[in-house]
Amino acid sequence: MTQPQPSATAIFYRNLRWLRFVDRFGRKGQQAVEYVGGLAQLVGQTVTGVFTRPFYSSELLRQMDELGVKSVSITGITALFTGMVLALQSAYSLEAFGGKAFIGRVVSLSLVRELGPVLTALMVGGRVGSGITAEIGSMTVTEQVDALRAMAISPIRRLVVPRVLATVIMMPVLTAIADLLGILGGLLIAVVELNMTPQDYITSIWQQLSISDIFSGLGKTVFFGLEIAAIGCYNGLQAQGGAASVGQATTRTVVLASICVLISDFFLTKLFLAI
Repeated sequence: MTQPQPSATAIFYRNLRWLRFVDRFGRKGQQAVEYVGGLAQLVGQTVTGVFTRPFYSSELLRQMDELGVKSVSITGITALFTGMVLALQSAYSLEAFGGKAFIGRVVSLSLVRELGPVLTALMVGGRVGSGITAEIGSMTVTEQVDALRAMAISPIRRLVVPRVLATVIMMPVLTAIADLLGILGGLLIAVVELNMTPQDYITSIWQQLSISDIFSGLGKTVFFGLEIAAIGCYNGLQAQGGAASVGQATTRTVVLASICVLISDFFLTKLFLAI
């Protein structure tokens, strides 16, 4: 028996559904390209603003305190307990092979190379990125940004540059503190739970950890800070409407900043290993 041929109406609706899918996909792609282009333009203007007048040094110092110093608690607690958990888990894994003495090496290398920079960036992205978007977004929807333009004040130089520069400067500092607290957390577990001496733990770290490991981890955080602050500022400046728009922009910042940190971490790791 021959199969019945689909009617012209069925073919029309099937093609229509396909065209709608292509249209939605094209619109999403266009929005993504426009977003990346606008973000790249903002980064370019920010880099130019860093090296040209006027400089808002007082605003930069205020943002370093707001975005950096006030983030020490959340990043420090995260790193401290991460180091403790890492030491505890590593101990049970290495004990079967008689490698308990290498716990200091495992904890220090894991924290300094990867966990310290990435976890610090994720915590800062959640706190700082969302805060930047909420603050600038509120100024945008209440027309304060337009008022700055009316007074011939560049919103990029006045709002974006201090926040981006403060985040880029403070990210390595926060990461260094987080690395130290994470290693101390591992030391606490090694002494209390695993009956190791502090000297053995520290000697293990001293023999393994190198300057290149430290600088590769801290070098990543400069790029992480730029990504977090730039995304937060751009989403804040693009907010439209009212409070709901600001909330959506804040959520978008946290999600995009976290994704960008994780993706760029892979490529930065490849880069630093190749250098």
